[in-house]
Amino acid sequence: MIAEFDSASVQDEAARAKSLETFGLADLVGSAELTRITDFASTLCATSIALVSIVESQRQWFPARTGLPVGETPRETSFCAHAMRGTDIMIVPDATQDPRFVDNPLVTGEPHIRFYAGAPLVSDDGVQLGALCVIDREPRAGLTAVQREGLFVLAANVMALLTARRASRRTDRELDEREAKFRILADAMPQMVWSTHPDGFHDYYNARWYEFTGMPHGSTDGEAWNGMFHPEDQPHAWSVWRKSLETGEPYEIEYRLRRADGEYRWTLGRALPIRDRSGVITRWFGACTDIHDQKMIQAQKEIVAHELSHRIKNIFAVISGLISFSTRQHPQMKPFADDLRERILALGRAHDFVRPHSEASRPSAVQDSLVGMLGALMEAYGGRVAILGDDATIDDRSATPLALLFHELATNAAKYGSLSSADGKVQIVIASNDDRVEIEWIERGGPPVSAPAHDGFGTRLIELSAIKQLGGRIERDWPAQGLRLRLAVPETALHR
Repeated sequence: MIAEFDSASVQDEAARAKSLETFGLADLVGSAELTRITDFASTLCATSIALVSIVESQRQWFPARTGLPVGETPRETSFCAHAMRGTDIMIVPDATQDPRFVDNPLVTGEPHIRFYAGAPLVSDDGVQLGALCVIDREPRAGLTAVQREGLFVLAANVMALLTARRASRRTDRELDEREAKFRILADAMPQMVWSTHPDGFHDYYNARWYEFTGMPHGSTDGEAWNGMFHPEDQPHAWSVWRKSLETGEPYEIEYRLRRADGEYRWTLGRALPIRDRSGVITRWFGACTDIHDQKMIQAQKEIVAHELSHRIKNIFAVISGLISFSTRQHPQMKPFADDLRERILALGRAHDFVRPHSEASRPSAVQDSLVGMLGALMEAYGGRVAILGDDATIDDRSATPLALLFHELATNAAKYGSLSSADGKVQIVIASNDDRVEIEWIERGGPPVSAPAHDGFGTRLIELSAIKQLGGRIERDWPAQGLRLRLAVPETALHR
């Protein structure tokens, strides 16, 4: 009779069929690796037939077979459908004596099965795939201990191969899904996205790159990307890219990229390396962002700022000229006018230091540097004023009161203090402490000094600049060797 199957003893067929698909077994027909196993199983067990049998809902089929010409048989005649349900090797010594198989067409007809031994093929997550079996046309008592152990080992090898295949397929599928998601995301971005091999060979650009450049797909792979840049920018872009490849440092550069209509547009290029666990770079991912409009707006702003700054500088010169003109009619006002003109010129120098500059006119010192501005103010004293200690960041708002304050100190030192003597010197010592900046003005080598009997205009100007405008605090000492002034200013008052 034909064997009947208890549906409760076998996994739900729909779920099992779905699990079988994950192994990609259809690609294993005629597998050389599996065929070596069936050949060895046939030799080990001294049988004429050995099979790797995969049992499906309607059939069993053999991705590897030795000694059997057919590639599949109906499931209802399958011995392996029984074997896969167990945990031990199923042995049928004589199928003609076994009520389950006595009427089986594979017993009554070709291949005239008499002896059968099958080791179940079950995955580590419980999926019943089939069996590794050996078949003979003559009845046998069973297998020797060595044959039983060998068949178990060979079945385990079959499952190891199939499990590794499933894991690889899952990994490949996950990678394909991730790549598909990445491509969808990259193509949706407004930036041009690209990636390269570790050696810098470009092998991927998103849709935005081809849309922007108008180039055919694949035409800018490899090193052809550099040809899309403005000829003047190509050497520098190539040099910066090669340095990043050699050092692993992030890549960042601005260049002009040719658009599909032939216009060159300013573009910001950035890239970062992707590293494995050992720190070796496996890929580079980068993006190009069109910054042409921002670049043009910034250039226009700089032109306006330069023109406005130039006009302000001219205003200082006009005011200074008006003061000089006025003193010709009122000579008695000349001392006061000279002081006022010098103060205005000091403001002009401070403004000129912090104002926007072109590449040609920009001062050598950093423009937001307190040390740089003080150096520009004290340049007229021929190295007799030393600026020591820390630096601090300033802006155009704080430059004005600072310029007035230190110009006043320097003017007084030149008239009455250390700078009025040939050997006199001044030290300006800057220290950043927590959230405030402390500046000391120290005079040495001048005539003996003492505290003034009353505060003059210059003193009130210093206090106005330091306290009212900068929110600072001033302390003065008058040792005989020269004035010592301490100024403490909140760091937030020096720059926005």
